[in-house]
Amino acid sequence: MYELENALRDYAWGSRTAIAELLGRPVSGGPEAELWIGAHPGAPSVARRADGSETPLDALIASDPEHFLGSESVAEFGPRLPFLAKVLAAAQPLSLQVHPSIEQAKEGFARENAAGIAQDAANRNYRDDNHKPEMIFALTPFESLCGFRDPAATRKILAHIGTCFGQTEVPPLVTELLQFLENPDEGAGLRAAFERLIQGGDDVPPATATVAAALSAEGASLAPYQKELSTVVDLHEQYPGDPGVLISLLLNRISLAPGEAVYLPEGKIHAYLSGLGVEVMASSDNVLRGGLTPKFIDVPELLRTVDFTSVQVPMLNREISGLGQELYRPPFREFQLQRIELAPGAAPVPLAQSGAVVVLVVEGAVYLDSPKGDLQLARGGSAFLAASEAPVNVHAVTGATGTAVAFAVTTGVPAAGSGS
Repeated sequence: MYELENALRDYAWGSRTAIAELLGRPVSGGPEAELWIGAHPGAPSVARRADGSETPLDALIASDPEHFLGSESVAEFGPRLPFLAKVLAAAQPLSLQVHPSIEQAKEGFARENAAGIAQDAANRNYRDDNHKPEMIFALTPFESLCGFRDPAATRKILAHIGTCFGQTEVPPLVTELLQFLENPDEGAGLRAAFERLIQGGDDVPPATATVAAALSAEGASLAPYQKELSTVVDLHEQYPGDPGVLISLLLNRISLAPGEAVYLPEGKIHAYLSGLGVEVMASSDNVLRGGLTPKFIDVPELLRTVDFTSVQVPMLNREISGLGQELYRPPFREFQLQRIELAPGAAPVPLAQSGAVVVLVVEGAVYLDSPKGDLQLARGGSAFLAASEAPVNVHAVTGATGTAVAFAVTTGVPAAGSGS
């Protein structure tokens, strides 16, 4: 077992306090957006041995992949940790974004390498050759845009916007979007509406401003679409004229309560708006942006990537195993999440393990025990456990007076009927 020192990413949208308060440490003074727990070469965790020596986790794994990952993981995913865990704290909206399929990622990464585009270049789409399916488990109320809404429901919202203008003419762009969404070919209609906005044009910024002004005017009635239409106003304040403001109207607007989780396959456009959560994904940093950002947007590549089908919100149901493990298993092989809660004196919980595991403690303290060793972790502590370490039990610390809560991530086996 190895204690970990994890990389903190200071993206501008990050909360200045949420991660520090969760993990019980002083604030840094700047934005703290993501804590990366894993072996992605962009920001690998550092593994600390019992003798105090330290090694980047990706280098440690590379020294003996089968020992650390297990032979099955190496055979399926190669000699790298297949997942990346994060604590994500959004004080402001992230960019609208989508993640590529593994085939697209491999092709795009090779193409950009051949073109000589630097790995850290602003106009780089593919920073590695992997796909990035992901899930988010909410630790606080968590707000998000998640996949395309049924066009019939979106037409009702767009029609309601017209009532907020009174005697003033509705911008022709809104009427255009309504017409696109009347297409009996749902995917073609969504694509046309999205493409019209993302490709911009001189009329998009003023139309966006006009819609936001009408929605925020005194006396404007946003009900029964308060959440969706307030989001337009809020996004316009932060990204005036950005095409992503009106694109948000095409998407499911969801609110997760603490303890709820949602998963996102490849091609599903989304944006996290605010909140604190545990995010888990395949180990990748590939993001194609589609608005709500000053960063590079490659429109042709984005249009190749987006899945233009509407979706029900892909909620991820909790499972309780026969061993009492609380599990969240999306339909991806790369990862699954286990939440562990131990009251003082509670019986130990077996760690769900399929290959390597990372563990993070967010409340109290836990004691990890295996036939090969043991390790105590306090709040904010994290660890990497090799595949060869199994089986591992998670214990409440003797004499503890409060509840302990930890999260563990390992390679997953998709649950039957994941989601709802």
